[in-house]
This record gives sequence, structure tokens and C-alpha cells, in this order.
Amino acid sequence: MPERRTYEPDEARKNMAARHHLIDRAPSAVWAVLEDERLYGTWVVGTSESRREQGDWPELGSSIAYSVRLGPKEFTGRTVVRRIERPRTLELEAEAGPLGSARIALDIRPWGDKTLVTVDEHPLRGVGGTLHNVLLDSLIQIRHRTMLARLARLTESRTPARTGEGPHT
Repeated sequence: MPERRTYEPDEARKNMAARHHLIDRAPSAVWAVLEDERLYGTWVVGTSESRREQGDWPELGSSIAYSVRLGPKEFTGRTVVRRIERPRTLELEAEAGPLGSARIALDIRPWGDKTLVTVDEHPLRGVGGTLHNVLLDSLIQIRHRTMLARLARLTESRTPARTGEGPHT
């Protein structure tokens, strides 16, 4: 009988495509964007037209549906909240039908008077999970660079800059 391995978060992180970005706003401003399911398609690369599907986003088990366009074709996807620990952690499972699903973990930390956001993504099931390799991680890195830049622009455009001294949340 083959040895069964358990999921160890620290072990999995070694293989994930992780990227970080410093956002020039407080963590509360970043959370305001993350908590608005209508904005998901604005900052997540490849998605559009996001809408609430089940529950109150981003409560545990809640989900949103969104559209994905590949050339002339349009597909629908779904993202489910698998773990949330405000104001620090949001972990999602993005389900893309026959392409499979991926775990997307967002870590939000105060960094002086700014916010350091780190995103880790790892294919879980389907084609992405089967074909997961260094090349796929490189493509995910490119996607994350754009996605985090969009999240920063959106957060910074929706929240006025704070001109006080010291960290804030």
C-alpha cells in the first residue's frame, strides 16, 4: 500500500508560486477591497463580472461566480472561501471546471504605515494539479505580479492616502 501523505502548509509553500507587493494603504483598506465580491473581477487577472453565488462573501464557505474569457469563448468559474482570519489571512479555492482548482492564499500584514500582501497559489486538482511544474509556477508569478499591482491600484484609488505618523490598521 502506498504511503499516504498529509498536507503540511509549510511544506506546500516551498513549492508554491509566491509573490509579495507593498500597498501604500492600511490593511483595513486592502480588506475593504477583498471583502467586496463585485471587485474580484477587477483585480484578479483573467476574471470578470464577479457576483455573489452563496453565503456572505468572504465568510467561510461563501462563494462567488465569475466569467473567464479565452478569445471568443466565455467560461464561468467559482471561488470558495476555505479559510479566513481577519485581518491577516484569506485562503480561497478557485474552481475552473475541467481545468481543476487551485488554492490561493493571501497574507495581509501591516508594514509601517503600508500593507505587505503576499499571495501563494498552488494547483490542487485537475489539469493544473497534474501538470504542475516550474514552468507553471513561472506563469503564475507573472499573473501574480499583475494581480497584486491591480489590487494596489484599486485599493489606493478607493482610499485616500493617510498623512498621519505611525502605523495604522
